[in-house]
Amino acid sequence: MFKGRTVLAVVPARGGSKGVKLKNIHPLLGVPLISHTGMLIRELGYIDKAVVSTDHPAIAEVAQESGLDAPFFRPEELSGDLISDFQVLHHALTEMERLEHTRYDVIVMLQPTSPLRKPAHVTAVIGKLIDEGWDAVWTVSLTDLKYHPLKQLQLSGDGAMEFFDPHGGSIVARQQLKQVYHRNGAAYAYTRGCLVEQCTVKGKRTAGLVIDEPMISIDTLEDFERVETLMSRQGRIS
Repeated sequence: MFKGRTVLAVVPARGGSKGVKLKNIHPLLGVPLISHTGMLIRELGYIDKAVVSTDHPAIAEVAQESGLDAPFFRPEELSGDLISDFQVLHHALTEMERLEHTRYDVIVMLQPTSPLRKPAHVTAVIGKLIDEGWDAVWTVSLTDLKYHPLKQLQLSGDGAMEFFDPHGGSIVARQQLKQVYHRNGAAYAYTRGCLVEQCTVKGKRTAGLVIDEPMISIDTLEDFERVETLMSRQGRIS
């Protein structure tokens, strides 16, 4: 329990990853990727329940070995490439409340693919959600202005190039650009009402928590190598 609220942690980890086969249990510094999230959750003494949402028995087994519960399997219709975070979280929440005959106030999503997160990041996200009365809080990072949306280009089939946003043609100096941010995948916190009543992961009142430290969301083998390098430099070697 955190500040009088019950907290459910959901770790989404389907088996159909395309870039790296069974990415969520691929070794990172000799430890299955999902196990890094399990170890982190063990440091958060206020989590009432931590579950993995998966469709794959091997992932469920590894998750349980790392301290996560696997009380259900994700149904096939929620295991495709185009399934939203909302669908996964709503299913996990309703299943856990049904199985345990209880009610959770806060749901935090911790994706295995963001192993650079720290316990303090998760605590800060949930604290901001509760203390400031948001419906949802996402961790974000500053986007380098070189990659600002107004500087993005697109190519047509014949190779013709245009600005992705027509307003990009009017930008002549970086001083004209407003700072933008991108989701870094470290942590997402939601109230129960956001998922059950508003039926969205971006509620009417959603805030961003800026993390200044490097964050990498793993998609490829090269990402694994980059994260291992950073973790080794930080002394986070298993």
